[in-house]
Amino acid sequence: MQNKIIPIAQIQARIHFVRGKRVMLDADLARFHGVTTFNLNKAVSRNPGRFPEDFAFVLNLEET
Repeated sequence: MQNKIIPIAQIQARIHFVRGKRVMLDADLARFHGVTTFNLNKAVSRNPGRFPEDFAFVLNLEET
């Protein structure tokens, strides 16, 4: 896999404010890392010790 530099503006455009925190959607993180959303979520669920406790949460219907 080739490393590509992602412009800051492109990253900043994908940051949202939810529950008073800056967050990125799993689909955007997966795209930036060159993996599928499914595989990103699988890695997070299989390796909880490698991610901060507040790394991921599920949006409720109103937030989506």
